[in-house]
Amino acid sequence: MDIQSVAVVGGGQMGGGVAELAAKAGLPTIVREVSPEAAERSRTGIQKSLDRALERGKLEESAHTSALDNLTFTTELIDLAECDLVVEAVVESLDLKTEIFRELDEVIASPDAILATNTSSIPIIDIAMVTKRPEQVIGLHFFNPAPVMKLVEIIPSVRTDAAVTATITAFATDVLNKVVVAAKDRAGFVVNMLLVPYLNAAMRMYSDGHASAADIDNGMKLGAAHPMGPLELSDMIGLDTMMLVAETLFAEYGDDFYLPPPLLKRMVAAGQLGRKTGQGFYKYS
Repeated sequence: MDIQSVAVVGGGQMGGGVAELAAKAGLPTIVREVSPEAAERSRTGIQKSLDRALERGKLEESAHTSALDNLTFTTELIDLAECDLVVEAVVESLDLKTEIFRELDEVIASPDAILATNTSSIPIIDIAMVTKRPEQVIGLHFFNPAPVMKLVEIIPSVRTDAAVTATITAFATDVLNKVVVAAKDRAGFVVNMLLVPYLNAAMRMYSDGHASAADIDNGMKLGAAHPMGPLELSDMIGLDTMMLVAETLFAEYGDDFYLPPPLLKRMVAAGQLGRKTGQGFYKYS
């Protein structure tokens, strides 16, 4: 299948980044948000990202204009009916994702359209089986920020058609210029299955008073050549998202190193979610 049009459900930080990628690749791209206000925030966020790329010389003026022209925004799922590829990019909640996929199953016209989820941890089959077309459902996990990070995880379920996997792999590599990691349909896939225990360990170390947040992060940046320390990275991901992903992995594997640390739960309960709220392991102005 040749993907000629893209829709993204959820225009926040991740969804907006995916929409930007598709628009820059020359594809008509529609972003669906839950309200006009959310749609306008998404539009503003994508435009700011494109403007930064233009200012830094990473995007030509003509490509900047073309990408903006390729973007439209809506609050109605029915407006996505004719799209070849729909990427769901809402928060990491199985209940919300399955609700969206049930609705997409009803409104997407073509039986050949591909329904992809940007989940970072939830098994794809759990989402696919709420539709009447599980063969057309696949995991397409981008990393934040999607316009910058080169990696994409592609996760077919046991019901995903091989042709869908081939189409999405070609789309990610040839159209979006990403590097693909093929993953089995297990919670956390490749990256988060390895990353979550590491981030949890850093939180436990901090909570137990082994070292300050800055020393933990500097240790991994300057001693292990990581671009970001584990607590900085957790703040960027969002501590609420971190907790949901950890809970999903613990439910799948039952290993204690996937269990969200008590400190993480308390910070989420306090609304200290990282960069997006201005307070996490660090304060942000």
